[in-house]
Amino acid sequence: MSLQTELDTFKTSWLERVGPDVAKLVDDDHVALQSLAADGAKAGDRFPALVLTDQSGRAVDLGRLADAQPLIVTFYRGGWCPYCNLELRAYQKALPDIDALGAKLIAVSPETPDNTLSTAEKNDLSFPVLSDNKGLLADALGIRFELSPAIHALYQKFGHDLAARNGDDNWALPMPATFVVAKGGVIAHADVDPDYRKRLDPAVTIDVLRRLALVAAA
Repeated sequence: MSLQTELDTFKTSWLERVGPDVAKLVDDDHVALQSLAADGAKAGDRFPALVLTDQSGRAVDLGRLADAQPLIVTFYRGGWCPYCNLELRAYQKALPDIDALGAKLIAVSPETPDNTLSTAEKNDLSFPVLSDNKGLLADALGIRFELSPAIHALYQKFGHDLAARNGDDNWALPMPATFVVAKGGVIAHADVDPDYRKRLDPAVTIDVLRRLALVAAA
């Protein structure tokens, strides 16, 4: 089963639970964010060389990593998001193929390191999960946004206390996004979509890595 099939299956059950009014609210919010998604980082841009903290509290220098090997960097909203957990588990399954191509897989969320650790443990992740809880990396990539009042209220109703989980009173999130970064730090592939129910399948990132390997070997 593909990742998107899993996501669509969950979406169907979610729509049945929340009803048409909530569904329309979320759909309208995604439409409003489309212009922001269009302004996000694209292939050919340099990936920001920032230092973030992983789930074990260790500093991770993204610039140094990108100088050494290709990267897959995928942004998720938080461990409270079921769509994000499905995506993270799909990438865990794809990790052997990513490793075999000499690349490094990294996930990033706005949550504090304690919460990224909980997410990594819950999903049995063996790759770094970084905390961008001040949004510096997401801002540099142009994918961070503040929630609208309506979505803010909806998330509070659902019990998603983003201010506490992220350690940030702005109630801001990154749009789900995945970047394949070539060795040296240039983005080779970018996927940014404000609809958090859609995610780039790991197979696509692996195909990009294979193309990068062919170019490097030529």
